[in-house]
Amino acid sequence: MSASVELLYVDEHIAVMNKPSGLLVHRGWDQDDDVALFRVRDALSSWVTPVHRLDRGTSGALLFARSAEVAATLSRSFEESRVEKRYLALVRGTPPEEGVIDHPVPKKESGARVPALTRFRRLACSPVDRCALIEAVPATGRLHQIRRHMKHLSHPLIGDVNYGKGDINRHYRARYGLHRLALHAHGLAFAHPVSSEAMRIVAPVPDDLASVLRMLQLELAA
Repeated sequence: MSASVELLYVDEHIAVMNKPSGLLVHRGWDQDDDVALFRVRDALSSWVTPVHRLDRGTSGALLFARSAEVAATLSRSFEESRVEKRYLALVRGTPPEEGVIDHPVPKKESGARVPALTRFRRLACSPVDRCALIEAVPATGRLHQIRRHMKHLSHPLIGDVNYGKGDINRHYRARYGLHRLALHAHGLAFAHPVSSEAMRIVAPVPDDLASVLRMLQLELAA
């Protein structure tokens, strides 16, 4: 039986999946048999390839090309920063109402630092715990960029085992049942690679994060 897949948009050229947290985009060193690539491929019964990446723990909008030509076009769009990516993140403390984080980060896990820029705005502060919901818009696409940048700002993401704090993560696990990274790619905007139509895809927040936001009284307006 094939694994479930939520497709937000499909046409003959592209597909957008709402990737769940915990699922790899494609096979890694562990040679996982269940990855986002396989789920979309099997659902559409056709060749697909992801044109960007989301961390295993991040949920949300993941864009696939359905031909090599379209993949090349979309890859150029990402390289030239012509794709707008919007993320929702639950962070510790109360960050500024808005800001720009211009701070170099390693291109790879142990590589040289390269320029990286993230814009963010605070959407709401929880009245029941010391945390806030933000929207982050990365202008560059570096490894773990939002996670690294919010740590640099001293407002780490909740549930982040790499850049967050263990005692805080344990608190949110025990009290609110948060067993994932609190980062969701909720929006993608780009020009369609064939028609040039302006595309704007919104990925609903999945239940495993939405339920936590409800308990924290951080629900988004409809």
